[in-house]
Amino acid sequence: MRFAATIAMMPLAIATIQAMAQTAPRMLVSNIAPAEEPGNMRVEVTVLNPGPEPKASSLPDRIPAELTTNDQRMPVTLERSHPSPGQTIAPGGFIQAQYLLRLPAESRHGPSLTLSLMTGSASGYAFALPEAGTAMAATPDTGQQASADPASVAETSEPPSAKPDRGNAFLGNLSSYAPIYAVYGPGTNSDGRIQISFKYQLFGDPGAVGGDNPLINGIHFAYTQRLFWDLGAHSSPFRNIDYMPEVFYLLPAAPVGKQIALGGQAGIRHESNGRDGLASRSLNAMYIQPVATVPVGKYTLSLGPRLSFYVGSLADNPDIKRYRGNTSLFAEIGRDDGLRLSTNSRFNFSSGKGAIDAELSYPLDRIIDSNLNLYIFGQGFAGYGENLLDYNRKITRLRIGIGIVR
Repeated sequence: MRFAATIAMMPLAIATIQAMAQTAPRMLVSNIAPAEEPGNMRVEVTVLNPGPEPKASSLPDRIPAELTTNDQRMPVTLERSHPSPGQTIAPGGFIQAQYLLRLPAESRHGPSLTLSLMTGSASGYAFALPEAGTAMAATPDTGQQASADPASVAETSEPPSAKPDRGNAFLGNLSSYAPIYAVYGPGTNSDGRIQISFKYQLFGDPGAVGGDNPLINGIHFAYTQRLFWDLGAHSSPFRNIDYMPEVFYLLPAAPVGKQIALGGQAGIRHESNGRDGLASRSLNAMYIQPVATVPVGKYTLSLGPRLSFYVGSLADNPDIKRYRGNTSLFAEIGRDDGLRLSTNSRFNFSSGKGAIDAELSYPLDRIIDSNLNLYIFGQGFAGYGENLLDYNRKITRLRIGIGIVR
């Protein structure tokens, strides 16, 4: 009964989030040019009102976006050059504003890049890196309105170029998902912890998700694998390996207020450790997770509560709900080019048991003057069930290492 009810609720939940995302005016990148400071670009953002009624719109001071180069996707933030109060966009009209894009060091080695707003815009904007010494005079940010055919403005945005290797036409649909890192903390039976993760957009052009794109483009497959390595033991065996494939529907963040963006995802996830007998662990869970993002000074804060429902058999771990519960919270604060703290916590209010998993990262090239594309990575865990095998054991771990995705 609970499984059937959950299945019935998921389309309604997805439709609700989709409806909220579509109420906002459409936002897109209409021009990118070099800024005065090397390594920065000036981005012109246009907000269209294709509807028959006037719409109030306030361009945020910071816009989350994604930069694609050489098949690698990197989260970035556009910073408003000259903030101004909200305006009303006339039917068929648009407003424009100037933003600053600070190019990450790892993005400056490819011949071209594609910038996609994390707002569900229909396409990305492809641009070439400027030659050394090239700069552009600052363009005034007037926030001025204009009446125009929205389609004529949209034509300035070029579709994203995935630049796949020969024979791999869909490689551009593959991107990072959860953080990828390797960390170490001695003195336990799980000294090392390694995580790899990716997601794959099953339908449509790369990044063409949300907004006016087909709903089916939001369907993704993801795979995460987490390895716990007993490096201090003889022959250094892996204590446990968690395998976590999932299918989910993704809605990119879209502005729903003056300074808040709302997105989220809903899906079904399988977790198992690939072992048999008494060491076997497995579960299936359906979930829904809205995520809100707001600027906090120079930082960006994201919060995402998750509600999960266990489906199928829990015979390998019949009391796992006592330690995991049905609720969890993702919280993250940081800067794209600086320090970032991410936490995932879960709690069972009836049993009083739970856990928190935290990751602290910082670009290594900000510490060491180099072109090394790595993050220094700190990871900590406190509570029950760092891995599936030990779901009913209380564990505290501190580790440090390196990461390539955070």
